Amino acid sequence: MQVIDLVEAAARLPRAWSSRLLGEVGAAGLKVLRMDALPLAEETHAVTEALLVVEGCLELTVAGRPVTVRAGELALVPAGSPHAVRPGSRGTLVIVEVPEP
Repeated sequence: MQVIDLVEAAARLPRAWSSRLLGEVGAAGLKVLRMDALPLAEETHAVTEALLVVEGCLELTVAGRPVTVRAGELALVPAGSPHAVRPGSRGTLVIVEVPEP
């Protein structure tokens, strides 16, 4: 068994928005990253993506609508939904994703 301090793991990353694979559960990869206030370009995935905010908040635009995800909240971004990070995100984020077909 392994216990991981998510905030500490994110703090050790060399730069914001640079994720680290923590492990896998079945086919799903669990990644952690540190967010900063800068926006990120829009992207779309062929599979649903789970975004868990551990601390801070994640500011998104999903399919053209603003969405704020706060600490302790989980956002499920449906497959095929264009999404981008808006300015103002900060804190620690865990991403759960499966390989795209």
